[in-house]
Amino acid sequence: MELLKNTDSGLFCELGNFFIDPWKPVKRAVITHAHSDHSRWGMSHYLAHEQSKSVMNLRLGKDISLDTVSYGQVISVQGVRVSFHPAGHIPGSSQIRLEYKGRVEVVSGDYKLAEDGLSEAFEPVGCHSFVSECTFGLPIYQWEDQQAVFAKINGWWAENAANGRCSVLFAYALGKAQRIIRHLDTSIGPTWVHGAIWNTNEALRADGLDLPVVEKVSDSTPKDAYRKALIIAPPSALGTPWLKRFAPFRTGIGSGWMNIRGAKRRRAADAGFVLSDHADWRGLNEAIAATGAEEVLLTHGFTDSYARYLCEQGINASVLATHFVGEATEPMDQ
Repeated sequence: MELLKNTDSGLFCELGNFFIDPWKPVKRAVITHAHSDHSRWGMSHYLAHEQSKSVMNLRLGKDISLDTVSYGQVISVQGVRVSFHPAGHIPGSSQIRLEYKGRVEVVSGDYKLAEDGLSEAFEPVGCHSFVSECTFGLPIYQWEDQQAVFAKINGWWAENAANGRCSVLFAYALGKAQRIIRHLDTSIGPTWVHGAIWNTNEALRADGLDLPVVEKVSDSTPKDAYRKALIIAPPSALGTPWLKRFAPFRTGIGSGWMNIRGAKRRRAADAGFVLSDHADWRGLNEAIAATGAEEVLLTHGFTDSYARYLCEQGINASVLATHFVGEATEPMDQ
């Protein structure tokens, strides 16, 4: 008996009477992580990992009805055993494991296998059916070791600082911004962050995440304070008047889409760094193989082509239509 079915409101477990990452208001929502395409406003009750608590309160409101659990903790919902397991995507990101009468299904949400020094590392979960993203499900997407990427970011920052310029790096406010902060060479200069990132940092600290201290950009800050600094801002700030205070500056973007020639130019940035919180081609294949799943359902990304590839490898794969977006191809703040 299958435990999940797709509906107009999202993935529904009828036996447990709850949804996973629903995109329309429902009574009970189990949330894989706090990005806005998976954690939406309007649910009567939420269940999420404990490290998502303060971020969800920040984004959805302090008055939401929210319970949290730790990794590996099993709860029974109308006879369905539900547990959360690390997805490695961002802090608190989880794969949701459902079990009923020996049948196991897993919804992975978003995930990556590379350890980032910030999130709990991805944990393979054996199952009969695996719901997987495939944001970067083409062979051209193969990530460089993150230490090499951060060496490039720090080198770019150092070069700009040596020329008396500020460096503005755009990254999602939740997950990627904190990952960058963790790996900066602070001997180069000071680090400042957009208010959206500063607020997210404070929420993550409230849930136990240890983060380096950075300053929040404000209108009262003297312009000279930004000289030789690295400013981290969400993609939504790209091309806005907010940037004028940092002149002269150079801009950079951290995204998996920087792997594609011309992406940097299309976004009008001076530099592009291939840095993603999603699994690359090799990571997707490794994760799916590790589950031992008899069935793989693919959401958001190169779903059709990746499903064909998996079927050619003897895996029963198909496309599952959802409203998830993964790492957006246009600037946005997830």
